[in-house]
Amino acid sequence: MTSATGTYLRSGKVRDLYAVGDDRLLLVASDRLSAFDVVLPTDIADKGRVLTGVSRFWFDRTADILPNHLLGTDPAAVPAGVVPDDVAADLRGRMMLCRRATVLPVEVVVRGYLAGSGWKAYRADGAVCGIELPRGLRESDRLPEPILTPATKAEIGEHDENIDFPTMVGALDAAASAAGLDALDLAERVRAAGLALYERASAHCESVGLLLADTKFEMGLVDGALTLVDEALTPDSSRFWDAATYATGGPQASFDKQFVRDWLERQPWDKTWPGPALPADVVAGTRSRYVEAYERITGASFERYLAEDVIAP
Repeated sequence: MTSATGTYLRSGKVRDLYAVGDDRLLLVASDRLSAFDVVLPTDIADKGRVLTGVSRFWFDRTADILPNHLLGTDPAAVPAGVVPDDVAADLRGRMMLCRRATVLPVEVVVRGYLAGSGWKAYRADGAVCGIELPRGLRESDRLPEPILTPATKAEIGEHDENIDFPTMVGALDAAASAAGLDALDLAERVRAAGLALYERASAHCESVGLLLADTKFEMGLVDGALTLVDEALTPDSSRFWDAATYATGGPQASFDKQFVRDWLERQPWDKTWPGPALPADVVAGTRSRYVEAYERITGASFERYLAEDVIAP
């Protein structure tokens, strides 16, 4: 799809991307849900608006740590013809107009607790992404300090793979060279920024009764400057636990898509496309968890966000 002002670029697992001129992108968050790197056939109503609203909240509160790509969220700023009419009619609350960036080819994963693939790796060899951890840790234990555990970026239908820091340096070499940067220096800046973002977000989450177990950032380069892109600290990219029910030694109740993952793990499915359709109770339970995450993180009313596109009580 092309027009005088914009070009459809691609659809990711959740977002659809459009070019707006030569230097801007329009990101439209859909209600699609991916799990185990497979886009499932069942949508979760308003999920895209939760992701966009939460990202807007965090972009505003972390810009002093790392600049981000967000330019605006008003549908009126999108030139006519950039998106089809049916998409244009549904932009409010789910769109972000952003700077173009050269996206780095690694997932910037930061962990503060031992869960998910980190727990599996620790059980296997006592380390996560080459970082040795103390012996005797249990599932969901808080780590002595947050750690960067980068991963490769999987195509749709494939799976991310955890990598160590030297491998991340190698993965960043081409992007760093193209920008006239040193790959090791860039990797160290990525690590420092990821850890600082996690620390800021974790402290806020604890203040509202949530634990940020781990999160995944996307970073890129805008005119050579390291920049936070895509989404930030959402229920799709993060593992949020309820501090009131937290108990180490096992899995935790969460405000993210772990609810769906747990249901999928009980199904006769080999984690390849296509995934199974979700039943109504799983859809409703997932939506309620996403909405609660939005309201607890932002301190704002999701119903007001739906009605007015305003992040406010």
